[in-house]
Amino acid sequence: MVDEITLKKDKLKGLGLISGGLDSLTACLLLKQQGIEVIGLNFKSPFCQYESRFDIFREKLGIEVYSLSLEDDFLDIISNPKFGYGRNLNPCVDCRIYILKKAKEFMKKIKADFIFTGEVLNQRPKSQHMKALKIVEKESGLEGKLLRPLSALALEPTIYEDQDLIDRSKLLGIKGRSRKIQLGLARRYGLLEEYYACGGCLLTDINFSNRLRDYLKFNSCLKIKDMDILRYGRHFRFNNAKIIVGRNEIENNILVQLKKPKDLIMEVPDIPSPITIIQGDFTEKTLKFAASLTLRYSDLKESEGKVVYGNEYQNLSKEIFTKIENDEFLKNYLL
Repeated sequence: MVDEITLKKDKLKGLGLISGGLDSLTACLLLKQQGIEVIGLNFKSPFCQYESRFDIFREKLGIEVYSLSLEDDFLDIISNPKFGYGRNLNPCVDCRIYILKKAKEFMKKIKADFIFTGEVLNQRPKSQHMKALKIVEKESGLEGKLLRPLSALALEPTIYEDQDLIDRSKLLGIKGRSRKIQLGLARRYGLLEEYYACGGCLLTDINFSNRLRDYLKFNSCLKIKDMDILRYGRHFRFNNAKIIVGRNEIENNILVQLKKPKDLIMEVPDIPSPITIIQGDFTEKTLKFAASLTLRYSDLKESEGKVVYGNEYQNLSKEIFTKIENDEFLKNYLL
């Protein structure tokens, strides 16, 4: 918290950035073994492809876990990252800086003394090579103060290690993508027996990134809550309108929950049909296109059919439209 460290080792409190995965679990274990009080902090993200669970942290390590959500300003980071993207729209270095700055603010609230992460040197090509790790430290204002227990012996010591507040000899020097050492530790101390890699960040996915680029292009007021709907359905851009067509009953239900009051909702009555959501300004031509899409992905056998639509289910209009049959034509509008 301060440059001049005056803390007592037996009262040290560390705030750990945890994903719920193996790396953060073993990083917490290493510090708990030194008698350091550990608090966990997780950032909820609409770009995460798996549901984080913290039962092991709480029940087997006795760690209290807090959660914070990414805020709207994170979309500004995605729009214009200082340190660039990975293969798609993943601003990995800028993302780490953003999260650590938020963690610094939270650290003051809970009166923690330092921040640590489960990062491993050279595990990820964009954000965990040596140069990137140093950039993240400097830009987040944590130069010399950010502890990475799993790779500490391969990195320069932090001020906490230099002043013997943390025993450097009990930390590790792991490099690379293998998690054999971490899993061995977890097994030895009865934390878990098997480790299964979870899905990563949607910003690394080309299809999701295409949808997000479209969102950034057509929206001036960026909202993190708008990210959820980008995960579901088939997405089309027709003129200035966004058209989202559900792919199954589960997605249909989700789209109904995520639609905004001004969005138009559309479906084919009386037969299995997708739910279609129309966002933004639309003309009669847009309405016709969306209706034809809805018929295309429904179970309708005929070339023409009735479609119902409106802002709310209580006030639906009915009209007959022609089904789109040409898949090549649709590719011109599919995101």
